[in-house]
Amino acid sequence: MNKFDYHFPVRILFGQGCFEDSLKKELAAMGKTVMLAYGGGSLKRAGLYDRIVKLLTEAGKSIVDFGGIMPNPTYAKVQEGAQVAREQKVDFILAVGGGSVSDCCKIVSAQARLDEDIWDMEYVGHQLPAEFIPMGVIVTASGTGSEENNGAVITHEERRLKSALWGAFADFAILDPDLTKTVPMRQVISGAFDTLSHCMETYFGRPDQITVSDEINEAVQRNTIRNIRRLVANPDDDFARSELMWTSAMGENGILKLGKQTDFQCHMLEHQLGAYTDCNHGQGLAVLHPVLYRHIYKNALEKFNRWAQEVWLVQNAEDGIDFLADFIREIGLPTTLTEMGIALDDATTRAIADSTIITPGCCKQLTADELMEILEECQ
Repeated sequence: MNKFDYHFPVRILFGQGCFEDSLKKELAAMGKTVMLAYGGGSLKRAGLYDRIVKLLTEAGKSIVDFGGIMPNPTYAKVQEGAQVAREQKVDFILAVGGGSVSDCCKIVSAQARLDEDIWDMEYVGHQLPAEFIPMGVIVTASGTGSEENNGAVITHEERRLKSALWGAFADFAILDPDLTKTVPMRQVISGAFDTLSHCMETYFGRPDQITVSDEINEAVQRNTIRNIRRLVANPDDDFARSELMWTSAMGENGILKLGKQTDFQCHMLEHQLGAYTDCNHGQGLAVLHPVLYRHIYKNALEKFNRWAQEVWLVQNAEDGIDFLADFIREIGLPTTLTEMGIALDDATTRAIADSTIITPGCCKQLTADELMEILEECQ
């Protein structure tokens, strides 16, 4: 294993039906003015918005509403939230939703305390923020594991970049599997595939030798695959929802990454695909993963063979990748960009490939030309 320091500051409140009791326990530590941040209409349609407002109001909180956070949160939305937080003197941010809401709020939390532009601060000045508005997360759509860390993926529309920024850690994260019933099943499944992707992107990083983190990872992958199948077969399977919510957290709480240099080349390519098409993240990963893996597996053949044997229970890497592709099809996710309604012309494909970050942890250092080939094969 590589050397590491590990500190995990997020307090996790997990369990079916735990939402209201857990939130009540956290209310006293919040300031007077709470920004309630969320995405689209599902929160209100499910009645969860009203339940949260009632609890905040009964606790004497002043609520600042910040809705409309989009599935791929934009930098403009971050700046909007930061301006509202400053003007309304927000003391605490409560992010309710999936990874997009959490990601947006982590950067709002930092930008609201900064005079300078956080994108330039991090990408030009190579500095990270040190002051934040405290925040908490109530997870309704698991899969990203965003609540577990301080990283965020934000789309800068003017620059045509979908990139990582670093902001606040949440003080707490409430993980109640019942709340995943407030979002459509297709969103639940694509989110769960994102969990599997996070695990694979970590597993195939360096070193090539099997670490204890990798062996834990194999178990998390098997569990994720098994429970996605259970939930597809029975959307009312509460146990499967609970397991998937926790595997999502495990994918991004740092445990699987200890001693590792992660891969995440597929994520980088999907991020740029998303920057140009605003596509669903989990679905984009589902289309890209098998094709990308066929381009790189020979450069880490022993590791891919072990993955095939331990996760998919087949003997070699090629069969393992085929099983991954079949699984994606089985659970109803798209296998081509065409199925996603995406048609890329040559100029756009070239722009996506050229702007994709090449990750040092990938077993093969792909070129922009190879990334373009992968995108063309995904059509």
